[in-house]
This record gives sequence, structure tokens and C-alpha cells, in this order.
Amino acid sequence: MGQKVNPTGFRLGVINGWNSRWFAKSGLFKVYLMEDQKIRNYLLTNLKSAGISKIEIERSFDKRTVIAHVSRPGVAIGRGGTGIEQIKNNLVKIIDLKDPKKLEIKFEEIKLPDMDSFLVANSIADQLIRRMPFRRAMNQTLERVKRSGAKGARIQLSGRLGGSEIARRETLKDGSIPLHTLRADIDFAEIDAQVPKAGTVGIKVWIFKGEI
Repeated sequence: MGQKVNPTGFRLGVINGWNSRWFAKSGLFKVYLMEDQKIRNYLLTNLKSAGISKIEIERSFDKRTVIAHVSRPGVAIGRGGTGIEQIKNNLVKIIDLKDPKKLEIKFEEIKLPDMDSFLVANSIADQLIRRMPFRRAMNQTLERVKRSGAKGARIQLSGRLGGSEIARRETLKDGSIPLHTLRADIDFAEIDAQVPKAGTVGIKVWIFKGEI
């Protein structure tokens, strides 16, 4: 079971919290859900250069608070706060919000980018797109993760690796990853990389940070 269940969802309510924190009245759930999806899609697309990893959304009455976790907050905020103002103005239009004061955006810095599974997976995806050999990309990334203080890590690539005709799966692992231990803090991410001449390559990253 531990190999099939998403490690983040498996620990929800135990050591992990929800990324969207709100309650909806009857008939408003789908509206809030679509709003959250639009906000996440916009930020993940437009703040990629700032190293965005996670987006949390809180609602209290009519106010929405968006907390974006980024590795380079200076890039996201922009010179003199111009970046954050532009992002806010665009989001107000996207979610069709009449009062801009009801939307607040905060940025939280990720101190160790090499301990964040989403950023690590994105780093591997960028290397594969630049035609770097997949084994070298996996080895170098795993070394960086271990140097950052992870107790264990696993990287898995699936697809036409190295441009081969037949898709296959390659896994690299170092240290321990106790998937069944609920108190184990395991950061998990899964993304797709569009690699030239090889199509879609699936990337999964598990990082074990210790027990809580």
C-alpha cells in the first residue's frame, strides 16, 4: 500500500495540513474550487523563475489570502514591489474579483531548495529538456539532496529515457524512506517533462526529512 498511496495525502491530518483551508456554504464549493485552481495555475506558470513550489489558500469571510512558497522571493516581489502588484492585478481579473482589497498575497522563502521535492523534480526536468544524460542528472541531483541534509531520497524517471524506442522506468535511491511510517516527514512531488524527441517523461521525487 505504501508504494501506491500518495505520501502527502496519506499523512493529511496526521503531520500534513491542507493547502486550501476554507469551508464553503451550499452551492459555493465548486466556485471556490475553480477559483483556487485558477490562482494555482496562474502562479505556477508565471512565477517559475522565482522557484515556486507550494501555494496555500485561506479564506475568512470574503477575504482570500494566498501564500506562495518560493526559493527566490526577490524575483517574485520585483523592484519596489512592482511584481507583487502586477500579480495581484492579474489575479483579480482572472477570478473576477470586484474588490481588490479582498485579495492578499504573501511570499514565504524556501530556505533549502534542494530539500523541496517539487523544485528538485523541476530541476531534473530542466536538465532533461537541455539534453543532459538522465543518469548524470539523477546522480548529481541525489548528491545535492543528500548534502542538504536529507535522511533519504528516491528519484524515479519513466518514459523514453535517453531517446530509446521503448519506454522504461529507472529508479535511484539513497538512504531510508519509510513510506508506511505516518510520523515520517516525506516530501513527494510528481511532474511531467516534455523532452524533445523523447516525448513525455514522468518524474517522481521522494525526500525523507526525518520523523516528527
